[in-house]
Amino acid sequence: MSHKHEITIAKEDARKRLDVFLAENLQESRSFLQKGILEGWVKVNGAVVKPNYKLKEKDHVSVDVPPPPEPSITPENIPLDIIYEDKDILVVNKPRGMVVYPAPGNYSGTLINAVLSHTKDLSARSGLMRPGIVHRLDKDTSGAIVLAKTDNAHMSLSRQFKNRQVTKVYYTLVWGNVKEDKATINAPIGRHDVKRTKMQVASKSSREAVTHFKVIERFNDFTFLEVTIETGRTHQIRVHMQFIGHPVVADPVYSRKKPPFNIKGQALHAYKLGFCHPSTGKYMEFTAPIPDDMNSILEILRKEKMGE
Repeated sequence: MSHKHEITIAKEDARKRLDVFLAENLQESRSFLQKGILEGWVKVNGAVVKPNYKLKEKDHVSVDVPPPPEPSITPENIPLDIIYEDKDILVVNKPRGMVVYPAPGNYSGTLINAVLSHTKDLSARSGLMRPGIVHRLDKDTSGAIVLAKTDNAHMSLSRQFKNRQVTKVYYTLVWGNVKEDKATINAPIGRHDVKRTKMQVASKSSREAVTHFKVIERFNDFTFLEVTIETGRTHQIRVHMQFIGHPVVADPVYSRKKPPFNIKGQALHAYKLGFCHPSTGKYMEFTAPIPDDMNSILEILRKEKMGE
């Protein structure tokens, strides 16, 4: 919708409600226009009126939509588990349940809100609402994530992720007894054909996705895996595990089974992240300890196994 409209009411539109008339003529929702009338950026003959105002012939209606507010992120004093920091990079252990950066529906409580309370030095190469963001973790995936504090660091890290030079190792608990001790899943991933918030293997828009896994421990109904990913497709591990019939425990999207223990969000943790430092070129690796709730579940399963 353009920002300014000047309309003189014709005889055939007299007696119509102001909000109804505008909705018919400006191709905007009636609720949006009612908000504008109440906020005063819609006026009749220079005066603020109510949405149900009955128009008269030759009334002059002016609509002046204010520009949307500049996007901004509010720093929030949320505890941060910092694994490593220097002038170029910040490596954080993100808790499960935290969104990485603000987006519609989640403008507060994100990792970026927390980081901006700690430092204002973040690269702007990903845009105003995603400062420092080079890669991301799903809301309910915990673990190591790196942020770029300078544009040079951002370019270096982005290049390494693109060229598959970053080590990405995860721990996950999956349903069922995985028979192979180790294996590779090479199955392309793309958006789900119908449910656009989901991903799937072999959809029309698929891109190459490679996941390696090895078994750490087997339990009665579950298997604890170490997973290394070559590519970084959205939901990659979660989709690939479902694809081989062993969905991630407590995955709200790709597993229908309710686990017999208390965990909010999928049992998936980004344990290790390795890359060459943007300034020194030296290879560095960072690890994030497994969260307490995942450890507790593993302890329960070990005790059950011992008690057989």
